[in-house]
Amino acid sequence: MNGNEVNTLLQALPYMRHHNGATFVVKCGGEIARDATSLDGLSRDLALCIHVGIRIVLVHGGGPQASELSERLGMEPVKVAGRRITDHETLEVAKMVFGGSINIDILSALRRHGLQAVGLSGVDGGIVHAVKRPPTMVDDPESGGKREVDFGLVGDITAVNVGLLQYLISGGYVPVVSSLGGDDAGHIFNINADTVAAQVAVALKAHKLVMLTDAPGLMANFPDPASLVRHITVPGCEQLLHDGKITGGMVPKVETLLVAVRGGVPRAHILDGKTPHALLLELFTKDGAGTMVTSREEEKRYLGE
Repeated sequence: MNGNEVNTLLQALPYMRHHNGATFVVKCGGEIARDATSLDGLSRDLALCIHVGIRIVLVHGGGPQASELSERLGMEPVKVAGRRITDHETLEVAKMVFGGSINIDILSALRRHGLQAVGLSGVDGGIVHAVKRPPTMVDDPESGGKREVDFGLVGDITAVNVGLLQYLISGGYVPVVSSLGGDDAGHIFNINADTVAAQVAVALKAHKLVMLTDAPGLMANFPDPASLVRHITVPGCEQLLHDGKITGGMVPKVETLLVAVRGGVPRAHILDGKTPHALLLELFTKDGAGTMVTSREEEKRYLGE
């Protein structure tokens, strides 16, 4: 072991001590789960986190895989304003992919690195309570105005019950939760995985929400990588959104981070899940590997570390 490696370990030590016993919610996108190398690397990094005393709940989506299966079955995925329309057939695909193939692939990868993982959906144990989303007004590029859209069997979260998750993580298990939810009448809904992760993090009173995406983090001047924002407060994010500095698919992701922090999660992160060991660099080094969002009060504690 050379001097640089020793210095890296010494730099990580205070973070390991600080994170010991903490609960983190990690959201893994479908683009990571579909890549065997990325999924294996993430599983290895999560194993290290578990072995230094961090309790992990992993939430995943799977939009790309759902679209691929739909097309193989002769069903054309329909999206409006970037959001998927979920009819009965599409929901069946989501159940097969989210609660089936992707969930099992993640469990297998985690098991390969010595972790005891349990596959769940938001339906299991009544974790995610949801109602059907009402017709919503969205931007209509053709008319330049807005139009009302019924997104079908897409759900909006009304409550999160984390009793089962707490039971599992207290027993040393890693819950792997797919983004389906339901109501008390037995209806199943397709729910955005980012939203599920944020609401689970709030309900668990998690210490961190970590969103793994295919982007390096929040960039003040997209796509210039030199403009990566390492640390920003809620008001700072709100200002960038207001100024139009955050665009495209990053907008809903940043808004999800804000929901988590406003809901009491001290720190929320967004980083590239395909960059090797980005998670470890973000959690155990001062410079990190992505963007961390905090409240103003938490910023003072962070700067005082």
